Amino acid sequence: MAIARVFRFVLDGLYKTAAALAALSLFGVFAIIVAQMIARWSGQSLRGSTDYAGYLMAASSFLAFAAALNHGYHIRVTMLHSLLGRRGGRWAEIWAFGVGSVIATYIAWYACKTVWWSRKLGDLSQGLDATPLWIPQTAMAAGAILLALAFLDNWVRLVATGRHGVRAETSDQIPLE
Repeated sequence: MAIARVFRFVLDGLYKTAAALAALSLFGVFAIIVAQMIARWSGQSLRGSTDYAGYLMAASSFLAFAAALNHGYHIRVTMLHSLLGRRGGRWAEIWAFGVGSVIATYIAWYACKTVWWSRKLGDLSQGLDATPLWIPQTAMAAGAILLALAFLDNWVRLVATGRHGVRAETSDQIPLE
């Protein structure tokens, strides 16, 4: 049981770290916008700032996906689960987390493949910044991997214990009981 607790601690730490990095990325977008405003007022220009804001926005989205899943902020069809009852709702949850795991793993695989090919081919952004694309794509791939891991984590927990780790913190979630 001690191994399971360590594993849980590590996974929850990964999800929280990614959420903190997502928040930091979002703050980076804010900082770039403020810097652009100041530069315009002073008659200067910030080359590539729009591109960097886009990279940070993508990073903030993908890095937040796993934490959002575990806090119940992704769209879930709880009305259908409640109509199926406790047993049917459990099987629907197992099916949903299984399909989510497969789709998220597929996305993570191709996100990693994209990073690898961008690095191998030396792809550069088309903007004024000429940033190697594998750098911003890495944050997207990391977030996709964490989302796949979160889906698999919840699926395994549901199959093994009968309960997943998604907390019902939103008002639209109806308990299965």
